[in-house]
Amino acid sequence: MALLDLNEAAGEALAHEIGGIFCRVDVTSDDQVEAAFARARAAHGQERVLVNCAGTGNAIKTASRDKETGAIRHFPALAFDRIIQINLVGTFRCIALSAAGMLALESRDGERGVIVNTASVAAEDGQVGQASYAASKAGLVGLTLPVARDLMSEGIRVNTILPGIFNTPLLHGAPENVLAALAASVPFPKRLGEPSEYAELAEFLITNGYMNGECIRIDGAIRMPPR
Repeated sequence: MALLDLNEAAGEALAHEIGGIFCRVDVTSDDQVEAAFARARAAHGQERVLVNCAGTGNAIKTASRDKETGAIRHFPALAFDRIIQINLVGTFRCIALSAAGMLALESRDGERGVIVNTASVAAEDGQVGQASYAASKAGLVGLTLPVARDLMSEGIRVNTILPGIFNTPLLHGAPENVLAALAASVPFPKRLGEPSEYAELAEFLITNGYMNGECIRIDGAIRMPPR
């Protein structure tokens, strides 16, 4: 197994724990992604499974007023584009490169590989300030079926997971009262999702050969409010 990420310390530690390798990579760079895939394939051979989890966000209204001065400002296009480049274009960059490699494989029971992407419930329930994040994740939902159709004749399946509020390192710095409020907002069960539950769904999408072109929410039935 190969882990591709920017966090070198955490990535190296986890790779050592699972007996894999870590490749530091910025998914907005063609050269870095290609180099990381080449290193992974040199160590383990051509991958048959790709799970894309890269993602980040920001919180900027499309247009707003400064609360103190009343000055009007708008969402800078460069800040919007950065999120699109990481979450959407970066994911597609990995999809395309991985799929091209899978085409060289011999099929097993008619399959050459499986790709699982990570969107977000924000793709459907984007909140205030999430225009860039929601657009990037909605883009992943939108590309799932056409990419699955692109690759259907080659025996490669493509599915996308839309997680709700999960207990990931991005939330670990939040105050306890904030985490409690987030957990209470989930209809049932009233808690944050666990990474292991995401992993179980990813494994299902990988192992169930009839799952293709699907976008599946895993969110405790939450529907995000405007704020």
